[in-house]
Amino acid sequence: MARPVTLFTGQWADLPVEELAEKAGSWGFDGLELACWGDHFEVDRALADPAYARGRRELLQRHGLDCWALGAHLVGQAVCDRIDERHRAILPPELWGDGEPEGVRRRAAERMQDTARAAAAFGVTQVNGFTGSGIWHLLYSFPPNDHAELERGYEEFAERWGPIVDVFDAEGVRFGLEVHPTEIAYDFPTTRRSLDAIGRRVGFGINLDPSHLAHQFLDSASFVEEFADRIYHVHVKDSRKTLDGRKSILGSHLNFGDVERGWDFVSPGHGDVDFEALFRALNRIGYSGPLSIEWEDSGMDREWGAQDALAFVRRVDFEPSAIAFDAAMQRPG
Repeated sequence: MARPVTLFTGQWADLPVEELAEKAGSWGFDGLELACWGDHFEVDRALADPAYARGRRELLQRHGLDCWALGAHLVGQAVCDRIDERHRAILPPELWGDGEPEGVRRRAAERMQDTARAAAAFGVTQVNGFTGSGIWHLLYSFPPNDHAELERGYEEFAERWGPIVDVFDAEGVRFGLEVHPTEIAYDFPTTRRSLDAIGRRVGFGINLDPSHLAHQFLDSASFVEEFADRIYHVHVKDSRKTLDGRKSILGSHLNFGDVERGWDFVSPGHGDVDFEALFRALNRIGYSGPLSIEWEDSGMDREWGAQDALAFVRRVDFEPSAIAFDAAMQRPG
């Protein structure tokens, strides 16, 4: 089970995709998970011009690369979120429009439907991203939460994402929610509730990123085992806790990379994620899809880090045994 190792391009969207593909190919990656921002994969162009998708595929092939998934995190975030000025910075101008919240959410939902159509045109059956959440701001229950309002948040998520998943189903494409703080699902109970809310539809699953579980003190291998039938794609990213009695696990409203944070993202293999346990769990459930390196480390040069992360994954991603280890000890019957 030689799982392909890809590079998610979201943190590299300042580079033209041609330049990044040349780098990733020379470093030895098997492919790119193309972000739907920058010039990496433009959904509107893919739908307007059939030659665009072919051109993207040919560009990758010139550098010995493939593509198994698209990343549509930024637009997906706006589907359910309480829209404010922060969203203007992550959305294309045509989706932001006049910034009226319901209009932004509606246009974001339409773009997510178009992303499924564009993925199908490109020959990709997996789109990863965020959903946003109308109830994330209620995380800390003071003033005390109205639990009916929380339940309504899951219902609203299903109402907004149901029509999107309809298009994904029609196009033969699956959506993978990156379970993540600020999303409708961010831990075990909220993932269960989200999947139940949307009727556990096959078109809606999980893009597993263990870094978002690690700083919550959650076990990503256990997460894989509980949600085995929904692990559609895997990000390889790490995080490290630096709690010393003075730093908070809540982040303290400090930017990533600030030494006073209680946790931060780091390059794979440099943090708290137990990747051996994770990969063993993926082997047990038969996951054979990409391991997509989402590289984020404020203290490390990204080109050095991407190559270091690739070498790390190649080293620790072992195939499961095809035989019992003690089979050779048994005498013939």
